This record gives sequence, structure tokens and C-alpha cells, in this order.
Amino acid sequence: MKTSWRSASLVASAAAVLALTTACGQDSPPAASQNVGATAAPGDYGNIGAGTGTGAGGAATGQPAAPSPSSPSNPAGKLSVSTAEKVGKVVTDSLGLTLYRFDQDTEQPPKSNCDGDCAKTWPPVPADDAEAGEGIDKALLGSVTRADGTKQLTVGGWPAYRFAKDVNAGDVKGQGVGGKWYALAPDGKKAQGGAAGGGAEALPGLSTRNDPKLGEIVIDKNGMTVYRFMKDSQWPMKTACTGDCLEKWPVIAPVDEKDTKGIDLQGSTPNRGYVVFDRPDGIKQQTIDCIPIYTFAGDKKAGDTNGQGVGGTWYAIRPDGKPVGASEK
Repeated sequence: MKTSWRSASLVASAAAVLALTTACGQDSPPAASQNVGATAAPGDYGNIGAGTGTGAGGAATGQPAAPSPSSPSNPAGKLSVSTAEKVGKVVTDSLGLTLYRFDQDTEQPPKSNCDGDCAKTWPPVPADDAEAGEGIDKALLGSVTRADGTKQLTVGGWPAYRFAKDVNAGDVKGQGVGGKWYALAPDGKKAQGGAAGGGAEALPGLSTRNDPKLGEIVIDKNGMTVYRFMKDSQWPMKTACTGDCLEKWPVIAPVDEKDTKGIDLQGSTPNRGYVVFDRPDGIKQQTIDCIPIYTFAGDKKAGDTNGQGVGGTWYAIRPDGKPVGASEK
């Protein structure tokens, strides 16, 4: 039985490799439920648009500035809940500094995808001394072991961070940065002032909206416009956006087909349109009709379409994979 199982595995592996050379590039179905597998690109760290998030913007009159949160060794202490203007209820540490979550992390199982330069801009919150204060459910607090072996606080399964540009108690300058960073609500979800707006119903992983200028276009779970790169190849599937390109054009991580609304899951080649692309750099990227899809770091909020037409090669994408305002070659 063991030999038979291994033989079957080898056959399956060979079939998977062969599929990469076929029209779509892959026969495998989309990854399950969560947007996992994509390494955080530097453009998601807040270098573009940092400090432009909405929020209180500073401490109350006479309130002393909190120590810089840039050191990852700063303890969290007793956590509490604060209310920030336009953002709602957020989790804060013992210094009153807002805690954030990153869309490219995962909740189940908890995993941080923010390391290196990312962790300098978004210092991880140590888990060791964190305790639940008023308004915080102790059962939602946990920890995750980072790549460097340190323990990071999790809230509702989501790794918690501070933002280096929040220097005063009450600051929420990291809210919405890059369309991927949001203040943590007490239940571990995004604060109400997230991409979907205060109290709005959460969006699917991929869906569509009617833009007044562009018509029906695809958006991600944060309401951010989704784009395609005309230099990418559909048949066979290849990408021309690597390295520094990903700083401005972060990939869309895998989205379960059940977590979509209005997206053409069949594509021009039946049953192969909506697949996950295993990029040569190791990042897993969602596709529509075998076309790799991205967001734009220059879009600061839901509804922005600043990436449309950039360089004559980047265009918003329709639910069937067609580019908006460009002819396919």
C-alpha cells in the first residue's frame, strides 16, 4: 500500500508539472478559503501612503507623547479599548498606542508575513506580558511564533502590530495604509472604519462594483480596485511583474471560489479560468481566466482607480478577465 501511494503521488506530481505547460498553466483548483501563500511585498508596508490614514491624528491636549513604538521589544502591557474618530473601537496597548492587523497575515492558523523592513515600519507586538484590560476578551488573546523565534501577540488569531508613525496615544495613522493595514477591533476584526466603511457588510474575497467611469470592474475584499498587467502572459501563464514591480503592484493572494461574487469562474477555457498561479518567485497569486491579478499601492482607499492606464500597461480588470480600456493582443 505504501509503494502504491508513493507511485500515485509521483504520477500526480508529474501531472501538476505538465499542467503548468498547458494553456492555463495549472489544473489545480483555487486554495481554500483564506488568502494565504503570498509573501508580503514591500509596497504593502506603508512606504507608499504612510501617515495618510484617517483617524484621531494625535493625543488630547496636554497629553504627553508616548515613547516611540519602533522598538519591537516595547511591552504591550494591559490592553484596552479606545474609540477613534471615523475608525470606531480599536485595541490599544498600555501606552494608548493603536494595534493593527495585516491582510496578508493569516488567522487560522495564525501566521505573520511581515518581516525585515516591514517589521521596522510595523513593529510586532510582543506577546509575553500582554494582558486583557477592560473591554478585551482574554480568550481572544494568543501568540504566534515568528520566523525569528519571538512570540507575537495575536487578537482573535490575527498577529498584532504597532505603526512606527503613531507617536502619540490615540494616533491611527496606519488605518487603511496600502489597503492592507487596519486597526484591530476588540474582536480581532478590522475596526469599523475599514475599507468597507463603518458598519458596512463585509465584502467577498473578490467581487465587482460599477465604477462611474470604468463600468463593472473587479474589487478585492477591501473594496480596492483589481488590475491586470498587459505584459503578463495568459497562454502559457507567465508574469512580467517581479522584484521592484511588486512594491507598487502587490499580488492578489489566493481566494476560494466560494468567496467570490460576480466573477467568471470558468474563463475562456472551461474549468481552467479561476486558478492559483505558482509564480517563479514562490508567491501564490490568484488569476481570473488565467490572468494574474494585482492591486495598486497608489490606490489609497476603496474606490480609487489611480492605477488605470499606468504606463499604458496596467488596467482595471473585468469579471471575465478582460482589461478595461485596452485591447488584448
